[in-house]
Amino acid sequence: MYLPKYHQFTDRDAVHALIESHPLGAWVCQGANDLVANHLPFVLDRTRGVHGTLLGHVSRANNVWRALTPATRSVVMFRGPQAYITPAWYPGKAEHGEVVPTWDYVVAHAHGVARVVEDGAWLLDMLHRLTQAQESGRPQPWRVSDAPAAYIDRMLRAIVGIEIPIDHLEGKLKVSQDEALPDRTGTVDGLRQSPGDEARALATWVEHTLPASSRPRT
Repeated sequence: MYLPKYHQFTDRDAVHALIESHPLGAWVCQGANDLVANHLPFVLDRTRGVHGTLLGHVSRANNVWRALTPATRSVVMFRGPQAYITPAWYPGKAEHGEVVPTWDYVVAHAHGVARVVEDGAWLLDMLHRLTQAQESGRPQPWRVSDAPAAYIDRMLRAIVGIEIPIDHLEGKLKVSQDEALPDRTGTVDGLRQSPGDEARALATWVEHTLPASSRPRT
């Protein structure tokens, strides 16, 4: 990933938090003849390995798991909030006109060698953890044990576990750090007035990179 110094996102806990809050990863690895891409929800186990370990699963009918070898490298990309940034938000547009659009975003890339797991106990534990991560905030969280045991057993036989110890973790925080300070504050204002939760979430990321004295009042 192209990563200028001013876009580096090196706080590992914050990168982990981004993965946990946006767990649908774009997993890319080398297949038998070409690159293979899949979109999977992952659980991040922060306690395993230097950078943590990703746990997930694919359908047994998905041949990606059959192509994996101990030498097959993988990257899983997790995307946080993103938005188009219009020059109309920049004071610089009226002052000198030397402004162009850009796109702001927050992403994490987790690299490692994926391994296949077919152990039933591992798969059941992974499903419990994946479900709990998504259901815990609900008033009446659904649990794997709510479904009939025989049905869950059939579901387990239809999936294959994927485990990726992360050996290289990259984060990129592209939130207008290279723009003039007035244009950055204009970006925060513009995003906060834009529709949708994603724009407002991105506004918070942009705001956090501003000097405290320049942060807009909310």
